Amino acid sequence: MAQEPGTSVEARTSDAAVERTADAASAPPPAQSPPMAPTPPPASPAAAPEELSDLRVLRALAQPRRQQMLQHLTVHGPATSATLARALGLNTGATSYHLRELARYGFVEETRDGGPARKSPGPGHGRERWWRAVPGDRRFPPRSRQSPEARLVIDELNRQSYAADLDLFEQARRDSAADPDEWADAFPFSRGTIRLSLTELHEFFEEYIALLNRYKRPDRDTPADARTVFTRFLAFPAPRDDLEETDTP
Repeated sequence: MAQEPGTSVEARTSDAAVERTADAASAPPPAQSPPMAPTPPPASPAAAPEELSDLRVLRALAQPRRQQMLQHLTVHGPATSATLARALGLNTGATSYHLRELARYGFVEETRDGGPARKSPGPGHGRERWWRAVPGDRRFPPRSRQSPEARLVIDELNRQSYAADLDLFEQARRDSAADPDEWADAFPFSRGTIRLSLTELHEFFEEYIALLNRYKRPDRDTPADARTVFTRFLAFPAPRDDLEETDTP
């Protein structure tokens, strides 16, 4: 399973380039060869997956407040411990401690750039410490290679993630109902069933990650009307009883 706090791979392909490709595919063939389009800049290489197998790292990540802080930094960008404390209802001392622990294991780091929302520091604010989520493709080891201790921690991490995702989804639905706009219909949802070998399932997952990375890009290349969109992927084998019933002639 991939853990995605702060995952960011900068892709150079723009939405306009995707639309041009789709338009060209649906248009009739031209009478003569069109002029060659400029070659788009190459996409940034995707970060190599990092497996989180160290039990100390997993336990550090599984602390619920740290999960909340990582989520906030990922969605809202760099923040100080005081900003996080106000946003999450924590005290600044506890927030600073959790930030240091997350930094110790490479999940956050200090940054000099507070992002677009940061104002120029006034007198007495020059020593504020700003933190950002560190990008990365972080994954848990396959279940067959998890120790009993690691499995307990990973199961708890997954439980926290599922609960947080449901809360986010319900909040988004409530917000869209209370203040509908052009984004009120932006809830694409799909449920499906496919038959795959284990190898094909691994390939399917990697293709999903590659597709996700295609649409990631730095802020400078993002349209002004873009919004943060949460993406989640979940696939699992059907229970064996169901498979046996399906395969019975």
